Amino acid sequence: MDPSGFELLQTAVLLLDESERIVYANSAAEELLGASRRQLVGQSPAIFLGGLTSVLKTPLSGQPWAWLLEIPVHQAARFDDQQQALADQAAQRETLRNLAHEVRNPLTGLRVAAQLLEMELADRNLQDYTRVIIEEADRLANLVARLVSPQRQDIEPHCFNVHEICERALALIELEFGQRLTLVRDYDTSVPDIVADRDRLLQALLNVVRNGAQALTEAADLSAPVLQLRTRIVHQPVLLRTPHRMGLMITVIDNGPGVPEALQNKLFHPLVTGRAQGTGLGLNLAQACLQLHGGVLEFDSRPGHTEFRLLLPLETP
Repeated sequence: MDPSGFELLQTAVLLLDESERIVYANSAAEELLGASRRQLVGQSPAIFLGGLTSVLKTPLSGQPWAWLLEIPVHQAARFDDQQQALADQAAQRETLRNLAHEVRNPLTGLRVAAQLLEMELADRNLQDYTRVIIEEADRLANLVARLVSPQRQDIEPHCFNVHEICERALALIELEFGQRLTLVRDYDTSVPDIVADRDRLLQALLNVVRNGAQALTEAADLSAPVLQLRTRIVHQPVLLRTPHRMGLMITVIDNGPGVPEALQNKLFHPLVTGRAQGTGLGLNLAQACLQLHGGVLEFDSRPGHTEFRLLLPLETP
């Protein structure tokens, strides 16, 4: 095999030796990975492939190389965006955690002052106002707790079948939205049991599924809203700069109006929402949960087709 032919491809190609070190990189790989061929040769590809959900890894026989790694064009185009998005989300969560700590003390003082004032008021009509202050202070305190809690709790891994939480999420959505939408299941029964924090992963999945259901039921001109939940095995994924032998992909698909273009680049940022009643925390918390498990939440959206993909390694976190 003459590797010079790979120079004509727009797809990034890496050739690896038996120890899975890079021995050749085409020009497209140099451009994508931001490193020269000289810098790449001898290195492990995992160092450079963080942010890509999957690469194609093909064993070679009768060749000077043991493996061929191909990065599909659609993956390459999103490489920089994914890296930047992860960095932005981490920075924003840190800023919000700091802000949340600063907000807690004034909220506590506000609530205590309202309670004391309520005790001094003989007029029950005036007590209604202090009750509003107390309730709103509690609501803001809960919001603050949700901002800081994902980073402060360790995951508690258990072994379970992922389709159990898929069914649980769909059952809750069916109770909440009734007959207003059609639920479709497309499960890969060969998916093995996974080791993860069951409650956290259920909440993350429920956040994503509910987000899709709300988008469907709030679309006034959608005649037949459909929400689909799909599971698949992904081979050789690279998640958060770490290569894995196998991964799990849970996909939530809806035929709604799609994510507004103005929100797509910041959809996972905290407090960003396109809904009047939304808090902008559901997808951010889901992304944080996936990252704690070594995975990632990503999406593609256009009018009539939106899909969110929850990607997880199948190894023990």
